[in-house]
Parts: sequence; C-alpha cells; structure tokens
Amino acid sequence: MNTLSYTKNNRLIYLYVMPAMIVMALVVLYPFIYNVVISFTDMNLTHFKDYHFSGLRNYIGVITESTFWYFFFKTVLWTVLNLIFHVGIGVMLALIINENIKGKSVFRTLLILPWAVPQYITALTWRGMFNSEYGAINLLLDKLVGIQVPWLSTEWGAFAACLITNIWLGFPFMMIIALGGLQSIPSSLYEAAEIDGASRWTQFKNITVPLLKPVMVPAITLGVIWTFNNFNVVWLVSNGGEPADTTHILVSWVYKAGFTYFRMGYAAAFSMIIFGTLLIFGWKFINRTKATENVY
Repeated sequence: MNTLSYTKNNRLIYLYVMPAMIVMALVVLYPFIYNVVISFTDMNLTHFKDYHFSGLRNYIGVITESTFWYFFFKTVLWTVLNLIFHVGIGVMLALIINENIKGKSVFRTLLILPWAVPQYITALTWRGMFNSEYGAINLLLDKLVGIQVPWLSTEWGAFAACLITNIWLGFPFMMIIALGGLQSIPSSLYEAAEIDGASRWTQFKNITVPLLKPVMVPAITLGVIWTFNNFNVVWLVSNGGEPADTTHILVSWVYKAGFTYFRMGYAAAFSMIIFGTLLIFGWKFINRTKATENVY
C-alpha cells in the first residue's frame, strides 16, 4: 500500500468515527469540563447566573464537613459488603453451573434475571417488599420467627434493605464473568492435578483462582465503581435517603445537595472528589493486582 492510499484510508477512518467522537464530546466531555468549572464557583439558587469564582472554597468545605466523612464511611462499607457478596455468590454459583448438572441452561437463565430486569423496577419492588406493615418480607418473618423489622423507618434498617436489594441485583454479573473464566480453563489441568492426588480445594486454590484472576480483577474494579456510584438503588429503596437523610451514600447525597438544596458549586466539587477517589482506586488496584499480565 502506497503512502497516498494509506493517508486516504486514515482519513476515511476518522470520518467514520467522527459522529461518535462528536456525541461523546457533547454528552461526556462538555459536561465534565462544565462540572470542573462550576466546582470553583459559588453557583447556587441565589447565584445561578451571576455566580463568581470562589477558588478552593467548595473543596475545602466538602472535606472539612463531618457529613462528607460520615457518608464516605457508609459508602466504603456499602461497596465492600456488596462486593463481598457479589463475588462470593457469583463465583460459587458459577462453580456449580460449570459442573455437569441437568438443566444447566435453565438455571443460568433464571439466575441472570435479576441483572436483566431494569434497576428501578427491582428497587421499587423490593421497597414494597420491605414495607413494615404489609411487605412480603415482614409477613414472612412474622410467620417464621414471630418478629417484624422496621426496615425503612430506621437508618441501618434502610441501609440493610438497600444492601439486600443491590446484592440481588449484582451477583449475576459476577456469576457470568466467573463462568466465562471457568470455561476458558483447560480441563487437562484439573485432570493432571487429580492424577497427582490434589484435593478439590487444592485445585481451586492453585488452578482456579490464579486463572480466574485476570478475568475477575477488571470485573471487580468495574463492580467497585458501579457500586460506589449506585444512585438508583439507594435513592429508590430508601425514598431519597430517608429517614432524615441518614441512608445516603456519597453519590445520592451529591444529587440531593445539587438538585434539592441547589448547592450547585458544592455538589460539583463533591462529585469531582468522588471522581478523583475512584480514578486513583482503579489505577492503584489494577497495578497492584497486575491483572493485565498474561497467565501461562
């Protein structure tokens, strides 16, 4: 291929991707830059159009407020607990489905349903089930053990309700990722291990875990980011952070600060701190776990 045709082909490639680049610039790049700009201003309900540059005041205000650190603690707790159950349940179910069992395709389809149903439908359904008076969960608990839990009227009850809902929503993704990783592991490795007398646990520890690592680490990284920023479940199940704004995680509090209390500059700075936290975490986690290295 000569230089002229190579240049023409390159121009054609750029022409093809230009519409996507324009859309990405409009819906991602421009809002991001705008958010950065207003995070350094005093934009709020009284200064919506005539806002002024305020320097680092919003950022200092965010990190010096006890509210930020309280919601940060709850967000970390929320993320860690969700990921433990997502990965634990997902990998366990993947190991079961990967075996030669009857009806494997049926089980796989049924187990992926929680992830396939839109989040807002699932969240509102679970909110109804957690209702203290007529919800299915309290009715079942009353029949089985004779107790009723005030799920949505207490801080940690509402937090637990959100947690259970999100665990239900999140484990199918990890299950599918783990199942794909398991199916890519050569069966000859397990056969050789059995000949050497290795137990199932030894095979899992020395074969399954190392070979699943390159698949699961990126999935866990995505899971952390999605869970850390999971606005829908917390907002819908707790009805906007009730009771008394105690059930919020960082992202739901940012939304309320920006669109209920109209503290636009404050919310923009808050969101940039969240973005920076997740960016640093993702970069450090991928590098620390060396997930991009080839496994032989």
